[in-house]
Amino acid sequence: MRRVSIASASQLSADAGAAVADEGGNAVDAAIAAVLVSMCTDPGIIAPSSGGYLTIWPGDGSPVVIDGYAEMPGRGLSAEQRGSGVHEVWMDYGGGTDTIIGPGSVATPGAFAGFGLAWERYGAVPWRVILEPAIEAVSKGFPLSSAAAEYLAYSHEVIFGWDPDSFAIIHDESGDVLSEGDLVEIPDLVGSLQLIADEGPAALYRGDLGRVIAAAVRDGGGLMTERDLAEYEAIVRTPVMTTMDAWEIASNPPPAVGGACMAALLMMYAERGIAGWDAVDVASMIEIQRAVFGYRKAELDPAAGERGDEAAALLEAAGAGDMQRLLGSPSTTHTSAVDSDGAGCAITVSAGYGSGMMVAGTGIWLNNSLGEIELNPHGLHADPPGTRLVSNMAPTVARQSVGSVLAIGSPGADRITTANASVLHNFITLGMSLRDAVSHPRLHSEIFEGNWRAAYEPGLPVHDMPEVTARRFPDLSMYFGGVQAALWDPAAGLFETADPRRAGGVARGGFDHTPHSG
Repeated sequence: MRRVSIASASQLSADAGAAVADEGGNAVDAAIAAVLVSMCTDPGIIAPSSGGYLTIWPGDGSPVVIDGYAEMPGRGLSAEQRGSGVHEVWMDYGGGTDTIIGPGSVATPGAFAGFGLAWERYGAVPWRVILEPAIEAVSKGFPLSSAAAEYLAYSHEVIFGWDPDSFAIIHDESGDVLSEGDLVEIPDLVGSLQLIADEGPAALYRGDLGRVIAAAVRDGGGLMTERDLAEYEAIVRTPVMTTMDAWEIASNPPPAVGGACMAALLMMYAERGIAGWDAVDVASMIEIQRAVFGYRKAELDPAAGERGDEAAALLEAAGAGDMQRLLGSPSTTHTSAVDSDGAGCAITVSAGYGSGMMVAGTGIWLNNSLGEIELNPHGLHADPPGTRLVSNMAPTVARQSVGSVLAIGSPGADRITTANASVLHNFITLGMSLRDAVSHPRLHSEIFEGNWRAAYEPGLPVHDMPEVTARRFPDLSMYFGGVQAALWDPAAGLFETADPRRAGGVARGGFDHTPHSG
């Protein structure tokens, strides 16, 4: 039996992946099972109505990205029917966040379509086996994770308090929000998952479950229709490829922007010869991040269509180290899995900050992907129906010619690119262990109130740079993502590590059950 290593958002989800591997599942089966458990048991952080991407590199084939990301709904509706069913809220998360919630913020979800296509192409166990851990976890009830408890402390009232079904799940009988470790029960979700297990993803896209969800969204003034669900299709894409030392790296291509930006950061780190984390190197990283993210804001985000030309120009400039050319211009979850056949699978999914809407009788919270202001540069309902939304997500698989395969990825909005790039740079270029590469302090350049500043964790010399406007976090923070990483080395075996910034978990399936982190 093949051995499988999983690093995921919680121990519950990692164990789910291991259980599926014990049934004969491979890295793809295990990763999907783990992500499904996260989608059902990390309320607020993620939801079953997510969109996402799967980067898969089979041991005997070429890498692919399966695009199951959220889509603009509204097929068959008139322009006059747009713009309703929403309201804007602010919460004190990450230093202050504005977002738009309500039925009108709900995009057509694609994660289950992506999972189904990945399973059809690469799966080794029956579809129902992949769903069983999520069904079991929801049937029994589950403890609220620390990451979910932290997020709900900010969002439980402003986002999840307006819908009675939503409010009842995450508050106790006295009306207080649940705390870490409290039992969460979502009884209606069991039936929805069983439908999807029995009928496949078609239950959501062309079955009764989808019809109930679409009707609820439309009744609330939202755009998503039965036709949007029925016409949704997952797309197989060619990854963005880059090279670091002896590693080939495959990540998420346009129309998403995260993979291209991550590749550009890595290319420019290499061109500058960044060899550590001293003051000179950190100053170079800040300059590079500002250049890449400035280009993104000016060229990638506002671009219409596939963004292929804009991404190609970014990578061309990054490969040439052309800094001047560039300057001229919460809520996710991730699972990584590798197996002893040499396959790697990295899955990142997102439901935005949450719309706050739970569809009665289904137990399914809906996304607010249309309401993520920073990811909808053309406006709330401006893009044509069927348009894939902008995404920072960058699930990544890297491979060496000797057979080693590394799967990594992270949640964290626009911090995804810097989190992934930091870990890959630490592990491949600086030679850190996988565990040290993930736990090392992080740096992220961001625009706040119109000005650049450097957000960073303790242990970096940013405080010695008076010319840099900085925001120092007191400790490692989930603001900087939650990288989950799994590695297969034919000579040394399996390694996996979960990010200490979030309540992640690691596990193994197959005949080797001994946990190990590297």
